[in-house]
Amino acid sequence: QIFNQHNAEAPNLEPAFHRMAQMEPNLDHDVSWFLLPSYWAKMVVALISFLCFANSYDGDFVFDDSEAIINNKDLRAETPLGDLWYHDFWGSKLSSNTSHKSYRPLTVLTFRINYLFAGGFYPVGFHVINIILHCTISVLMVDVFSILLGGLQFSNKGRRLNLAPKSSLLAALLFAVHPVHTECVAGIVGRADLLCALFFLLSFLGYCKAFKENKEGHTFSVFWVLVSVVLGAIAMLCKEQGITILGLNAVFDALVINKINLLELIRKLLYKDKSLENAGLLRKGLLFRITLLMCGGAGILYIRWRIMGTGPPAFTEVDNPASFADSLFVRAINYNYYYSLNAWLLLCPWWLCFDWSMGCIPLIKSVSDWRIIALAALWFCLIGLICQALCSEDSHKRRVGMCRTTSLALLAMLFDASQNMVGFLHCKCTLLGHVQLLITEHPQVLLRAALMPLSVQPIFVIGIALTQVPDLALGFHEVCISPPILSRSPWMASLPSTAQLGVHYNVGKNLADKGNQSAAIKYYREAVRLNPKYVHAMNNLGNILKERNELHEAEELLSLAVQIQPDFAAAWMNLGIVQNSLRRFEEAEQSYWTAIKHRKKYPDCYYNLGRLYADLNRHIDALNAWRNATVLKPEHSLAWNNMIILLDNTGNLAQAEAVGREALELIPNDHSLMFSLANVLGKSQKYKESEALFLKAIKANPNAASYHGNLAVLYHRWGNLDLAKKHYEVSLKLDPMAPGTKENYNLLRRKLEQLQRKGG
Repeated sequence: QIFNQHNAEAPNLEPAFHRMAQMEPNLDHDVSWFLLPSYWAKMVVALISFLCFANSYDGDFVFDDSEAIINNKDLRAETPLGDLWYHDFWGSKLSSNTSHKSYRPLTVLTFRINYLFAGGFYPVGFHVINIILHCTISVLMVDVFSILLGGLQFSNKGRRLNLAPKSSLLAALLFAVHPVHTECVAGIVGRADLLCALFFLLSFLGYCKAFKENKEGHTFSVFWVLVSVVLGAIAMLCKEQGITILGLNAVFDALVINKINLLELIRKLLYKDKSLENAGLLRKGLLFRITLLMCGGAGILYIRWRIMGTGPPAFTEVDNPASFADSLFVRAINYNYYYSLNAWLLLCPWWLCFDWSMGCIPLIKSVSDWRIIALAALWFCLIGLICQALCSEDSHKRRVGMCRTTSLALLAMLFDASQNMVGFLHCKCTLLGHVQLLITEHPQVLLRAALMPLSVQPIFVIGIALTQVPDLALGFHEVCISPPILSRSPWMASLPSTAQLGVHYNVGKNLADKGNQSAAIKYYREAVRLNPKYVHAMNNLGNILKERNELHEAEELLSLAVQIQPDFAAAWMNLGIVQNSLRRFEEAEQSYWTAIKHRKKYPDCYYNLGRLYADLNRHIDALNAWRNATVLKPEHSLAWNNMIILLDNTGNLAQAEAVGREALELIPNDHSLMFSLANVLGKSQKYKESEALFLKAIKANPNAASYHGNLAVLYHRWGNLDLAKKHYEVSLKLDPMAPGTKENYNLLRRKLEQLQRKGG
């Protein structure tokens, strides 16, 4: 016997609901596929999803991976695990005014586990985990679609029934092969989307499990409702949009499980109908469950707010052009256009891009822009679907419509989350966002297309092809292997010129991180050509030119960047470095202080300011600047080293020793600090302690010629001439041109010869 848990409170109505479920048309009747057992269906979905994305396993770290993984200190063992809860996705403190405010500590934790198990930054392990996550999510989609398309029903043994096995398999396969997932799976930072989707789905399935009647006859389980809240919290800690599952569960409960007719409910409320107590809203348990979800969501958001603080992330016009539009009309039109563009890419993913910020989508600025038609078409379809779901008297149409409405609710919540929580207005096609339009269109379009098996095959072939052929999908697999190939890719040519901007910038950054400055310059120049106001590209290009000693062009670019964005602290600091190199010290000092004005906690800027003061022999000011740098960033090794060296050079050996010991307490494994303090101790004739530090530094960095050379000097002073000779020779072998070492070695040899003659 099959029973519907929603009717447990009225046992006498159970047979009627059983008959109604049988009378409703079964979506599987329209599918001519053969029926597979549940475990075989899931194995097929897992295999197909694996085959689609298996070719990304050997990709490299690209684009955002460099900042989120390679340069993220939260992945290193020396960083306390507790710091992950106070840092953003990129490793910056959430309290910093430069923080992106992307709070995803559990995603970062998985990166850290990957790093520790692999013993370093080896991308294969990272990619394999992403592929496994996508396969797992695709398998879970079989269960999700079976609920949304077949209804939530259980056997008398409490086992959930799949009343739409064929259509749920078809929908899950379409999900698994959809090429729009390429960025999430092939790009390692896409793991945030994957983990969020995983726990999002688990929360939904857990909430559905709450309606299985228990032995005591209770209509729902509070335990499973609370489990769904916890899983929703975990989803949010993987990516911000995860919190929206609590809203989806509430909508699903009200519209699908309790079958509330909103129009009827509103009518009763307006006319104060006495039969209101019979309305679905007041059915036993619904308000209690929604209250639990609301309280759980409020608690989660409060804790997140206490950790993150109230400061919003700072975005520029390049990141989010629509938000900087002067007209409210222009902003609203563009926000809604992004919805229609996402919808179209889900239905026709012919050209995609891994980064839709940086002005990749030109703004709609007037009603004469033809793209407004797409916006109108989208809302016309959405309103029609909602009206059918709410107004239809046909129970079957309303049931299908309720599934559509639930899907649309999730889609709206995901977009709202991506706009307001993350800041980038064009949602990067989050995995669960794709599900919604698939579900929305599935009952009438996808299933009708499946009347003949051959009519469905091209959908899968095209989907698989798009995930396998980089030029057609994202260029992502190709970029992972060789970024320069991207510039010759037909995929690049298919993108609008504005969409190419982010590609050129990210490829340039990737090449610069790998030390290929010449190629990086080419891409950065193209990014600046496409957008002459792109200050981040100007700043990075200026940095490379500065390192290549092309100082005048670097100064022009950095000056233009701060002119366009006066609060760009990093550009002000880099401009100061260039001006210092050009020996325009007053201008450099002013630039440094301007950078600090716009970013109060800027240790690197204080460090560079200290270098400027040292060049000007303003020793007290230099020491104060470096001390500020170490206060703001206690692990700032360069600032500590410069303090020790300056105090050593000015004869303040006792103070230099005190600073060196303080630094080593904070950074005990820094060999450069060991070396600097060892030099000070040697000059103070503390030979034994100096020798121990030199040997420890050499053990950490055995190929540093200066370490061996200075240890040789120590032995020379100490009178241990044989060891001095040994380390002089090692130093000269490592660096034959080491300054002073050859002269000291020759002095030692003459002394040894004199001693031999005397002994003879």
